[in-house]
Amino acid sequence: MNEIRIVVAGAAGRMGRTLIRSVSETKGCVLSGALEAHGHPDLGQDAGALAGLKPLGVTLTDDPLPALAHAQAVIDFTVPNVSIELAALAAQARIVHVIGTTGFSADDEAKIRAAARHAVIVKSGNMSLGVTLLASLVARAARALPDFDIEIVEMHHRLKVDAPSGTALLLGRAAAEARGAPLEENMVRARDGHTGTRAHGAIGFAALRGGTVVGEHEVILAGAHERIVLGHVAEDRAIFAQGAVAAAKWGQGRSPGLYGMKDVLGIAD
Repeated sequence: MNEIRIVVAGAAGRMGRTLIRSVSETKGCVLSGALEAHGHPDLGQDAGALAGLKPLGVTLTDDPLPALAHAQAVIDFTVPNVSIELAALAAQARIVHVIGTTGFSADDEAKIRAAARHAVIVKSGNMSLGVTLLASLVARAARALPDFDIEIVEMHHRLKVDAPSGTALLLGRAAAEARGAPLEENMVRARDGHTGTRAHGAIGFAALRGGTVVGEHEVILAGAHERIVLGHVAEDRAIFAQGAVAAAKWGQGRSPGLYGMKDVLGIAD
C-alpha cells in the first residue's frame, strides 16, 4: 500500500511542528508538504529540522497549490480565513481536509459545508479520543438529566486568541443537541454585574487564560443538592496531532461530506 502523502498547514507553529512529528512517526504516512503564511521567517527551512527531526527534504512554502496537487490530505490547525481557503482548494483537488481550527463564524461554517460537497472534510474543535468520548458522555448526561443546569469551564495557555475554546463549544453543542435546543439560543458566554437569575436551559461558559496550559475542560451538571462533573485534561499537544493524522487516514476513499471525530472513532451517542 502506498504511503498517504500529507500536507501540514501552519507548519512552523507549535501545533504544526507537533503534526510534522506525528505524521513522520505514523506508519503508512509521509509528510509531502509544509505550508506557512507569506513572509513568514521560516519559509524555505526544512520542515523536519524545524520540528526537531532529521531533515525530511520538505521545505516550508507559502504556495499551497503545488503542495496540495501532490497530496492525499491536508491537516490544518491555523486560523479561520486560511482554513476557508484550504477547504476550497481541497475541494478542487478532491483530497481529505482535516480541520482543527476554531473560531469560525456562521458564514465560515457555510463555506466549509459547501466545500464538503466535493471533498472529505473532518472537522472538530478537538481531535483527541478522550474529548470525543467526553462529548458523548455529556450528551447522554444532558439527555438523562434535562432539568440540571449546565456550566462549562475551560482553561488554556495565555497565547490562545479565541474564547470560548472550540472544545468548550463542541461540548456545549453536544449537550444542547441532546436536549433538542440550538446552542446559539441558549449559551451564556459571560456574566457581569446584576445579571438576574439563571435562565432555564441556559448553558454557561467560562474561559480562563494563563501560563502554558495545553487545555482543560470541565462540564458541570448542577441539580438540586447534587452535581456531576465531567472533565478532560490535555497534557501534550501530541494527542491532537495523533487524532488528526488518524482522521486523515480514515478519510481516504470516503465519500465527500462533512465528518467529525465521532465518525472517525465510531462513537455513537
